[in-house]
Amino acid sequence: MVNLVIDGKEICVKEGTTILQAALQNGIDIPTLCFLKDINEVGDCRMCIVEVEGRKGFATSCIQKVEEGMNIKTHSHAVVEARKIILDLILSNHHRDCLTCSRNGNCELQALASKFNVQVVEFEGERTNHKVDDKSPAIVRDFNKCILCRRCVATCKNVQKIGAIDCINRGFDSCISTTYDHSLNDVDCTFCGQCIESCPTGALKEKENIQDVWKKLHDEDTYVVAQTAPAVRVALGEEFGMPIGTNVVGKMVTALKNIGFDKVFDTNTGADLTIMEEANEFVERIQNNGVLPMITSCSPGWVRFAEKNFPDCLDHLSSCKSPHQMFGAIIKSYFAKKYNIDREKICVVSVMPCIAKKYECTRPEMEVDGIRDVDYVITTRELARMIKQANIDFCELEDGKFDEPMGEASGAGAIFGTTGGVMEAAIRTAVDTLEGKSMDKIEYTQVRGEKGIKEATLKVAGKDIKVAVASGLGNARKIMEKIKSGKCDYHFIEIMACPGGCIMGGGQPIKSSKIRSTINVAKLRRDALYTIDEKSVVRKSHENPVMIKLYDEFLEKPGSHKAHKYLHTKYTKKEKYDI
Repeated sequence: MVNLVIDGKEICVKEGTTILQAALQNGIDIPTLCFLKDINEVGDCRMCIVEVEGRKGFATSCIQKVEEGMNIKTHSHAVVEARKIILDLILSNHHRDCLTCSRNGNCELQALASKFNVQVVEFEGERTNHKVDDKSPAIVRDFNKCILCRRCVATCKNVQKIGAIDCINRGFDSCISTTYDHSLNDVDCTFCGQCIESCPTGALKEKENIQDVWKKLHDEDTYVVAQTAPAVRVALGEEFGMPIGTNVVGKMVTALKNIGFDKVFDTNTGADLTIMEEANEFVERIQNNGVLPMITSCSPGWVRFAEKNFPDCLDHLSSCKSPHQMFGAIIKSYFAKKYNIDREKICVVSVMPCIAKKYECTRPEMEVDGIRDVDYVITTRELARMIKQANIDFCELEDGKFDEPMGEASGAGAIFGTTGGVMEAAIRTAVDTLEGKSMDKIEYTQVRGEKGIKEATLKVAGKDIKVAVASGLGNARKIMEKIKSGKCDYHFIEIMACPGGCIMGGGQPIKSSKIRSTINVAKLRRDALYTIDEKSVVRKSHENPVMIKLYDEFLEKPGSHKAHKYLHTKYTKKEKYDI
């Protein structure tokens, strides 16, 4: 252990701890910009500088390890003045259009400028007007707002193991870009959006569809339906000052109805539908010597990753569409016919925690008889903006309920939003199917938790079924390399593109590096979903009365010809560089 003093406070920490870590562990705030816990700890921005007694100059606290007897000052006059100069230099090359920036009010650079009272920028940098990259259907890249912190690069390269972006050129010409400065649309980007979540400014943001949705809502000839993903309800409240993980499902439904949607449905029901088809597909592969392991296909960022990096393994992917695409197809067929609504006049808007869904809904495969399954995808953040634009006091709303005839979802549908949830939901139905009866066991905790790769062996109908769960594309790559080498003995695999699953998707409320360093955001959101599941009357997808009725009246049975027409798709090889 190492003994030291920070701001007059005597503390004791483990050897190898950085000054920044020691401060955080003892409730002492040191400002940071480039720092991202366990991802980007390089000391580039220098905002975390501190004074160490007896030493010349400043120490960079995010990389400087503690030493016995250190006496550290984190906010001396010299430190504060140096930080102001650092901020001034950063701002001198940063386009300061804060009023129109998507991160206004939630920008780490803006917050620090306010904290250190930097009101006038003394230095004048060369603020070149860089062309904004908005070619992608999911991500907008604006280098004019970039501060070269490299957090996005570290996330893409070290966590997701993609490397679609990097720092190019040298010195004053340095910038964050792609191979040959091509659009993100034309390189290996999977549109997972984790770069957006890590960016401290507005240099990266989602491709906004708010105005498109408002236009449809104001068109009297269009019947506009909203559907909301499970992860949205446990994160949306954060945009209105509520504690992380607060379940605001009732207020969310009311807000959507007040905005003007004709119907508001629950994508959890679409998740139940996915399980009906996916569990059936898995059972068929088990019983008929089909291609194993079968891998889930509900994460579009993961699917794009597989198409680009492992095209020879695509037959392992389930042919099921993702829940919101399935549900969109059902809304424009079963629901439209049942209520005598012209399917061509229905506009389906999916509220998702994921920006890759924006790309997914544009895929040519995602339509039936020339009608798109889903018309627009907006993120959790975009919905929050719409609620604010509509001048709705979200926190004071009464709790509403999803509309019939598809308002009821199972607890299994709710846990789709977290890593391991899709696997657990599928197991609940697959086990009952293979055993030929309803089993008492509901919870399969072996596949829960934060670990990047989880493995379990289940005894089902006298057979050992080996399953694996991976979240984050870096972990997905490890799994796929095992399959490719022939060293994989799993039967069923769940893969989600985002670390932690949809609850930590690229479209969720963005948390500062300080919050991410001190609060387990994923756990709070995940626990909220499991609470929804625990409180649900129906906890297995195949026992959901809505599913039973839907198959009786329309789809016939899981895996039927009609089910394949509306609910299944195919995946094809994508070139690594579509240039």
